[in-house]
Amino acid sequence: MARIGVIGAGIIGSAVATWLLAEGHEVTVFESDAGGVPTSGGNAALIALPEVAPLAHPSMLTAVPRWLADPLGPLTVRWSDAHKLAPWVTALLASATPGRIRAHRDALTFLMRTALADHQTLAKHAGLTGHLKQTGYLSISDTEGGVRAGAAEAEAVREVLGFDYEMVSTEAARKLVPQLEGQFAGGIYQPVYWMVNDPLDVMRALQQHNWGRGRIVHAQADGLVSTDTDVLVRHPGGAAEPFDFVVVAAGIWSRELVRRVGLKVLLETERGYNTTFEDLPFTLPMPVGFADHGFITSPLARNRLRVGGAVELATPEAPPNFARAKAMRTKMRRYVPALPEGGAEWMGRRPSTPDSVPVISRHPRDSRILFAFGHGHLGLTLSAVTARHIARLVAGANDPALAPFAINRFQ
Repeated sequence: MARIGVIGAGIIGSAVATWLLAEGHEVTVFESDAGGVPTSGGNAALIALPEVAPLAHPSMLTAVPRWLADPLGPLTVRWSDAHKLAPWVTALLASATPGRIRAHRDALTFLMRTALADHQTLAKHAGLTGHLKQTGYLSISDTEGGVRAGAAEAEAVREVLGFDYEMVSTEAARKLVPQLEGQFAGGIYQPVYWMVNDPLDVMRALQQHNWGRGRIVHAQADGLVSTDTDVLVRHPGGAAEPFDFVVVAAGIWSRELVRRVGLKVLLETERGYNTTFEDLPFTLPMPVGFADHGFITSPLARNRLRVGGAVELATPEAPPNFARAKAMRTKMRRYVPALPEGGAEWMGRRPSTPDSVPVISRHPRDSRILFAFGHGHLGLTLSAVTARHIARLVAGANDPALAPFAINRFQ
């Protein structure tokens, strides 16, 4: 049994803590805002197994100017933050080469191969039941070209992961989701998608499990110190605490801790917005993606519906622009006219690397310090598989397949 400190109680940190507790370790979680709603608490609830395409792709080079011309489009940059974001954006564009895209897809594919099984194991570790279900996913497009592009991506995924898909006409899509009354050209249906009933409920259940069996320190860790015998976690709430291992899983806030242990990382926030509706007179049988507009809608537990997505590159402390949430609601009414006014708006900070590959890694000079962050849009999807790999690193495993996730790539 090892003494392990986990910094961060979002979905990644909570999953890691749950897995480590199940393996018999003594776990302390550091979290300054335990009652808050981290990024994955407000996501679309998808276990998005086919989503192995990195954000960077060749067509981005021509699409970015058009996207940026629309301040409420699928991608925008806070221009007041542009000088701070420039290194990340430069690296993103440099990632959009065929060789790099292939490598990044391969890395994400490796994680997706076991992601569902790892979620099922994590649920057993935490005593969770009834929160996972296979729903399928429908992505619709306004043009035939958009449908063909979706089919090409789905076919590429089928070749490596074996996930089936179906090109569907407008009429067939409406049979799957009768609420789609507006005009569109067709879509792609992928039955392999799973959902959780509510991402915040799942995270709270993991947190309660962990804090009942481990320990919670209500403080923000602000530094790590390596000694001959321990790794010390410093925090404002008291004396530095010693551990055999420390896992940095603090989302976007991980980058400051990385800097303080002598390393570099390119990590920025892809801020996403959503609106959650309650007590609607209708629901959807499955999540629906609007491929040309960069957002999705998904049904949640307790008769709720969430509409959200898109990407806003901005610093973590920049104020929210809820006009982006309103724009998604307006666009959705083109397809689902029954969507009412109102709803609760929310903004989350996705911690993202420019290559779309998370950091799941040891510190190159101190194997007792581990990193688990940078999951972008896939925090919930990849939480359990990340937890399993972190537990294996604690156990001393040296898996060459984890090389693409090493923090060394930023040094």
